[in-house]
Amino acid sequence: MGKGDSVTPRTPFVRVGILGSSWWSDSMYLPALAHHPQGRVVAIAGREAGELARRWGAAHAFARYEDLLESGEVDAVIVATRNDLHHPLTLAALARGLHVLCEKPLGLTYAAAAEMAAAAVAANAICMTPFTYRYMPINRYVKHLIDEGYLGRPFHLNLRYFTGFGQAGGYNWRFDETISGSGALGDIASHFLYLAWWFFGDITAVCAELGRLIERASLDPAGQPYPQADDNAMILLHFANGAQGMLHASTVAREATPFGQIHEFDLHGDGGTLHARVDWAREQRLYGARAGEGALHDLPPPDEIWDGARRDTVHNTYRDVFRTQATMARQWVTAIARGEAVRPDFADGAYIQRVMDAAKLSHARRQWVDVAEVM
Repeated sequence: MGKGDSVTPRTPFVRVGILGSSWWSDSMYLPALAHHPQGRVVAIAGREAGELARRWGAAHAFARYEDLLESGEVDAVIVATRNDLHHPLTLAALARGLHVLCEKPLGLTYAAAAEMAAAAVAANAICMTPFTYRYMPINRYVKHLIDEGYLGRPFHLNLRYFTGFGQAGGYNWRFDETISGSGALGDIASHFLYLAWWFFGDITAVCAELGRLIERASLDPAGQPYPQADDNAMILLHFANGAQGMLHASTVAREATPFGQIHEFDLHGDGGTLHARVDWAREQRLYGARAGEGALHDLPPPDEIWDGARRDTVHNTYRDVFRTQATMARQWVTAIARGEAVRPDFADGAYIQRVMDAAKLSHARRQWVDVAEVM
């Protein structure tokens, strides 16, 4: 399905259910849809569903995800559960004729993600895989400049996502492969793999080194051993256009910033250079130079890129982008109301899962792997 294709009749008002009652639902999806003119969260399922429903004015709260799906109270659902539930809950929702926004990673494997994408097409459903950082102003302006030819023929990119939450010991399901599928690779590298693809196009081959640098609890809460996932991912990329890439996503890189993380980009081509740095405090900087310009200089995004978002802190920008603009969950609800397709869709989510599976295979084999080999 192409962006903007009509896929389903209009729905005048979209009744949304959220599967998952974690802090992420509370901080991202509930505020994003609290004042949407064409849809609202009317039902929540999960351990804390009752409390969230009271605070946000949702009419229905369910302890079981399946009860929400079978309630008949919603037109669409957001799957914001732990990773191993994405596949079964999404298929169950699609079988009931619901539109779905499912968190990444879409499935634990490419085969599961591809099945979800095919089921979405078969159900004629409007579905989204939300890659959050696509919508931030700096990243949107990088994409705009690339599309305008600022880099000329792209040579290479280097993307770095550093955060430190993985240094904590104990058990964390995000580092339990049976639940998460992968650790740093699926949790944070997936975001930047999407950006790399968005910036430079199809990725044809990868070479990856996945680290397990922190000693974690050997048993899960049930007292059982579990396969421990990666906490550091380093990936070389080869693009169909001949460009090269490097991506480093670490959950054990504690940064001396208020939020404890930074994002950094370097992009080069025969026509120019772009650098970006976001420290998740006050710095949201993009700078570069075209060939022949000499010194690097700041490239502040224009007002239309900011679209009214506050610029004083990164978190205020983040809040405004997702709570007031036509982005991500808000974009998805609008698409349902209008009967239009939306991107990133499940096919996009499955594609990134395919690249991640290739990275896992590369690490296991200690060699380059063609993405097309993953089936």
